[in-house]
Amino acid sequence: MQNTTMLYRPVGPKELELIEQSGWKQFPPRLPEQPIFYPVMNEEYAIQISRDWNVPAYGSGYVTKFAVDSDYVSKFEIRNVGGEIHNELWVPAEEMDEFNNNIVGLIEVTREFK
Repeated sequence: MQNTTMLYRPVGPKELELIEQSGWKQFPPRLPEQPIFYPVMNEEYAIQISRDWNVPAYGSGYVTKFAVDSDYVSKFEIRNVGGEIHNELWVPAEEMDEFNNNIVGLIEVTREFK
């Protein structure tokens, strides 16, 4: 049995549409001004970002949940960017293809905010 790490990613409607177009299997490539892909380590933080940042910026926000192979994901740094729950996994943009290849199962939406 494969050992996995559960991660969360707050997304807006455009990113969610691209995830859906992938068959719920991958995140889209980063834009040139986005050198880091940063899923978060807990759902509480993802909810906070979706509700407090994505809704005002995009009109809606979504929390996605997905599993990644633990051996693969262990090579990336976890950074705390504020309070106790504000832990992010920092994945360089050039790693997105390999990161997506290490997602186990499907990406699912757990919360929606309008």
